[in-house]
Amino acid sequence: MSLPYTLLLHGLGGSGPTHWQNWLAGELAHHGGQVDLPQFTMPDAPQLDVWLAELREHLSAAPTSGDRVVVAHSLACLLWLHHAAGSFDPALRVDRVLLVAPPSPRFTGEPLISEFQAAPLDPTALRRAAVSTRLVVGEGDSYCTLEQGKELAEALRVDVDVIVGGAHLNVDAGYGSWGAILKWVRSGRTPLTPR
Repeated sequence: MSLPYTLLLHGLGGSGPTHWQNWLAGELAHHGGQVDLPQFTMPDAPQLDVWLAELREHLSAAPTSGDRVVVAHSLACLLWLHHAAGSFDPALRVDRVLLVAPPSPRFTGEPLISEFQAAPLDPTALRRAAVSTRLVVGEGDSYCTLEQGKELAEALRVDVDVIVGGAHLNVDAGYGSWGAILKWVRSGRTPLTPR
């Protein structure tokens, strides 16, 4: 089975060299997959309109044949919700999206992401942007409680996987390599499980 084209979207501050997104990019490339891990402009001081434009540039440049997969972490999950609710362009539609450790739309503890807050929770728009979308939340995430994560999944009408002890599903939580996410990219295998 051929690997899908995979677009990996980082959160606030980017994904450092030991983050699972970089590990995943390396694994996919090693097995011959096409992978794109862009660095958004000013990752430590994100601007929604800039990141949206850059996201759409990468989607426009993606191959048009074969499966197209997007894996977003943290702030990029809210970015994807804004993108989905924007003007619909069928050329930018992807097959599968995984939203990993999104900040709750009610989270107010980080002023740098305030422009991304109040992300549109529009399940119809989400289905226009991707054939299927799945949410993954970590137990103990300071940016999104389990209750908030489940509320978000319900509002978006998507399935949610809860990673026990996963926190923000980043390097600090021990997520450098993560075999389950590689399996999901390769085959859509669910539910997502801990590393």
